[in-house]
Amino acid sequence: MAVPKRKSSQSRRDKRRANNYKLVAPGLVKCPSCGELIRSHHVCPKCGMYDGKEIVADKEA
Repeated sequence: MAVPKRKSSQSRRDKRRANNYKLVAPGLVKCPSCGELIRSHHVCPKCGMYDGKEIVADKEA
């Protein structure tokens, strides 16, 4: 059974663990109807369109 020959230092151990805590930016695309930046595969919060269809009705109408 494999056993470490020397104790790993705290900094070496923490550097290895730090890779799991990176922030990832969401993939943003332009809405084809209004041009607003939205997350892909989500309804546009500004105009309420998704895949060329109106999903959420406007509050003004």
